[in-house]
Amino acid sequence: MDSGFGKDMVAHMSKSRKPIVAVVGRPNVGKSTLFNALAGKRISIVKDTPGITRDRIYADVTWLDKAFTLIDTGGIEPDSRDIILSQMREQAQIAIDTADVILFMVDVKQGLVDADSKVADMLRRSRKPVVLVVNKVDNFEKYMADVYEFYNLGIGEPHPVSASNQLGIGDMLDEVVGYFEEGEETDGEDDRIRVAIVGKPNVGKSSLINKLIGENRLIVSDIAGTTRDAVDTPVSHNGKEYIFIDTAGLRRKNKVKEELERYMILRTVSAVERADIVVLLIDATEGVTEQDAKIAGIAHERGKAVIIAVNKWDAIEKNDKTVNQYTGRIREVLSYMPYAEITFISAVTGQRLSRLYDLIDMVSENHSMRISTGVLNEIMSEAVALQQPPSDKGKRLRLYYITQAGVKPPTFVIFVNDKELMHFSYTRYIENKIREAFGFKGTPLKFIIRERKESK
Repeated sequence: MDSGFGKDMVAHMSKSRKPIVAVVGRPNVGKSTLFNALAGKRISIVKDTPGITRDRIYADVTWLDKAFTLIDTGGIEPDSRDIILSQMREQAQIAIDTADVILFMVDVKQGLVDADSKVADMLRRSRKPVVLVVNKVDNFEKYMADVYEFYNLGIGEPHPVSASNQLGIGDMLDEVVGYFEEGEETDGEDDRIRVAIVGKPNVGKSSLINKLIGENRLIVSDIAGTTRDAVDTPVSHNGKEYIFIDTAGLRRKNKVKEELERYMILRTVSAVERADIVVLLIDATEGVTEQDAKIAGIAHERGKAVIIAVNKWDAIEKNDKTVNQYTGRIREVLSYMPYAEITFISAVTGQRLSRLYDLIDMVSENHSMRISTGVLNEIMSEAVALQQPPSDKGKRLRLYYITQAGVKPPTFVIFVNDKELMHFSYTRYIENKIREAFGFKGTPLKFIIRERKESK
């Protein structure tokens, strides 16, 4: 069987985003062990940014200079065979909807079981690339005959691994990243602005996209979770091309709250990964919530430009202080992203939607803005003259040079004599000086501090 099946399906992956790899499999086949082995220790770290907690749902992984996001589609309760199969199908569907490559994990010691075959059928029909991973192969010579049995699933070559002993992981990852390469060049010329519309269920994401594209293309109803699938919608406005990515709500209304939240986070990660700009929709009737902070944190962590759109503004009783009060509360809860632009809209009445396009254009330009090295060094010299760099034990920080290394988000490298002395607050001070000069509204800025030994 050709293990290259499905590579033609990856052509849509763009350079600007990390591909998504999802892990699917029955209980006790070792998904968590593999997940933790690939994610390393970093996964359980909680960032000290307010509002961002690292859930064990996704992790950033790098292999051979290729970065990807690994998602865990969720645990399955080992109850009865019927429940396991239905939950596996649910997981497989999440993987099919969100992932670029699916890792399907089976257990060499349990052998091929009926549920594996049924899920393999779903995965095969999806036409997504699938890497079949046979776990618990602690001794390759002893188990290879059992590994070959999994060819019967019809989804390509089985890759033997031992997640707990970290055997065979490299070959498996080679296969996974092999699916990224082909699509990476194909999307280079696509300069359409990619906008992800994210937010809690029922905040009006589909209504907003319907209004922006001027036709009822997405199903909308009052029941939270009625949108079917993530949809990329190309739109033309005033001669400019955009792609709106809807984070597609949830399939089922009767899921437990934790599962709904997990699913929402996975879909958000998937949409944010594929976008340059994130529009976070907040429900004006509810105000900004902890759930909103979690969703915003995903965009912030990934360096995306952000617009916060307060929807259902038509439903709010207003006076001359209302806008300031709302803005103050949002700034307080999302204090880690003071750069985000805020606008008040109504997806139902269309209020200020044309302004939303203007904001998207503006933050898109800022997200891709480049500043010449000469100008950056002038700003830095002036900043250092105004506020002396910190010192410790008689040694003073010296800033030699600053240059811009990249865009989306704008990324700057500062060369200093001692990294330890470059305190976070002084980096923030330099950032504020750059923002005073160039605005950079709507986009985070990234700083890399490099040490350079003092020349004689």
